[in-house]
Parts: sequence; structure tokens; C-alpha cells
Amino acid sequence: MTTLKDAGVVVTGGGGGIGAALARRFRAEGARVVVADLDEKSVTSVAEEVGGTAFVGDVASEDGVRRLIDTANGALGAIDVFCANAGIAPHGGPEAPASVWQAAWDVNVMAHVRAADLLLPGWLERGRGHFVATVSAAGILTSLGSAPYSVTKHGALAFAEWLSATYRHRGITVQAVCPQGVRTNMLSGTGKAGDFLMGASAIEPEQVSDALFTAMAENRFLVLPHPEVADYYAARATQTDRWLGGMNKLQRKVEELEG
Repeated sequence: MTTLKDAGVVVTGGGGGIGAALARRFRAEGARVVVADLDEKSVTSVAEEVGGTAFVGDVASEDGVRRLIDTANGALGAIDVFCANAGIAPHGGPEAPASVWQAAWDVNVMAHVRAADLLLPGWLERGRGHFVATVSAAGILTSLGSAPYSVTKHGALAFAEWLSATYRHRGITVQAVCPQGVRTNMLSGTGKAGDFLMGASAIEPEQVSDALFTAMAENRFLVLPHPEVADYYAARATQTDRWLGGMNKLQRKVEELEG
């Protein structure tokens, strides 16, 4: 898109953190915004701040995604940019209950799939559309302490890559935003381990939105608010055992910290 003035934008998980920062930035660029979140108080506050429309509800289930798209189409006329930003990061590994794994799958992956399923017919007919997936560096690396988050964020990145590879010649722009630690409620909920692993390098949500808009101007798929993640990504691919050894060393330090 050459301009965002009067563009219709949807941001899920917009009641705080990265989502709220995205909503504010899109509004500052002249877009009209629908902000979605489960938390009625926070999403209403952000929507009022940006002069947008609040959607309160589940944006992961089939019914919830459909209601969001219908609401956004009614408020905006058409959706030009969809930011699939909502995400959850439950703690645990294979011992985590099936319901926890399912919730992570629905919110972190299937919410993207379901939104794209509804958006693509109209976008392909128009010859343009923009899908932004907030993936996390966990999607290209991993996240110690949360197997459901790591696995599903890899899935979110894989889906974003597939969308881009399949539809970019038909006018569909896809971007994957992959920050490490961001000063949000999600990071604060990780406790000592999260502070040890990401606290020193944590950035503000506004820096994530800045990185996205820089990538938009450069028409770049991968958005890395922490540039060093590119080096970690390359090491993971080319020196896999060394990279895994380094991650395991961090895991042992986390265990000592929590023990």
C-alpha cells in the first residue's frame, strides 16, 4: 500500500502491549481501526483513544473470527490490513494438559488460518490485501519453558511463509513480526526465568510497531525488532548442534535460578 490514509485495519489482542501500540501507530498514519480483545475495559479504552471500533470477544474460534470480520467489514467497509496479534504463552512441555495445547493451537495458529480463510476471497478479487502475523522470535528459534508457545509460533511462521509464497504474485502482502522480549504483561508473567532470558534486551511495544512500519516501507517479510535474532536464526540453521548446546546451557541456568 502506498498510503494508509483511510485504510481499514484490524488489530487483534489490541487491548494492550504490542496490539495497542500497533493500533495507535496505524491511527497516526491515518487508518481507521477496529481493535479486538477479550478484555472489554482495555479494548474499549484503546478503541476510544484511536477513534476506532472495539470488538470484545474470542478471535480464535471459527464463530469469533467470523463475527470479528463481519463487525470490521461493517465498521470499515473493507479490511485492508489484518494484524493477527493475539497470542498466549502457557508454561509447560508435553505434560501440559491437552486443553492447554489446544488453546495455544487455536489462538496462535488457527486464528490466523481462520482469518485468512475469510479474508482471502475478497482480497484476491480486489488484487490486494495485507496480513501481519505477530509471531515472536520463538517462531524462528524456540522459547525455553513453553513447548506449546514454541511449537505453535513455529506453526504461525510457517503459515505466514506459505501465504506469502502462494499469493504474493496476486497482490497479497504478508509480514511476520518476530521480537524477543517486549515489555508487556506476557513478559512480566514469565517471572525470574523470563527476566533472566529476555529482561536485559526487552524493548517497548512502540519499538515493535516502528520495526513493522520500517519493514512495510521496505516491503520485507521478516520483521526483526531485535536485529540480533537474524544472527541466531542463521546459527540455528548452519550450526544446529552448537546452537542447541547453547540453548541447553541457558536451560540449565534457568533451572538453577528456579531451583
